[in-house]
Amino acid sequence: MFIKDLQNCEEFVAGDNAILRELLHPDKEYVKLRYSLAHAVVKQGEISYRHKLKHSEVYYILEGKGMMYIDNESVEVRTGQAIYIPPNAIQCIKNIGHNDLKFLCIVDPAWRPEDEEVL
Repeated sequence: MFIKDLQNCEEFVAGDNAILRELLHPDKEYVKLRYSLAHAVVKQGEISYRHKLKHSEVYYILEGKGMMYIDNESVEVRTGQAIYIPPNAIQCIKNIGHNDLKFLCIVDPAWRPEDEEVL
C-alpha cells in the first residue's frame, strides 16, 4: 500500500506559475503508473502562463471558479468539473473566484520537463 499526504508534498511554483505539489509520479516513487498526479493552486485574480504539453492532460476542479482557455476556446469552470486538454493544445487557467482555485492535474504519460513548453 502506498499513501502520500498532500501536506507532506513539497510546494513549488511550476513553469506555468501555478503552485504545485506533486502527489504521484512514476519516476519519483515506487508506483507502477503511466500517469502523474499533481495538486495545483492558482491564487485569487491570477492566471497561469500559457503553455502546452506534448501529451494530454486532465484538470479536475476541487475548489473555486476559473476561466479555462484551450487554444481559441474559453469557458467558465467550477468545482466538480473535469477538463480534458488535448496534446499540444495551448492552455491556461484564470482564477475568477473569491478564493484559491484548487485542482488536480493528471498527465498521461507522466509529466516530464521536456514535454512542456511555456509560451
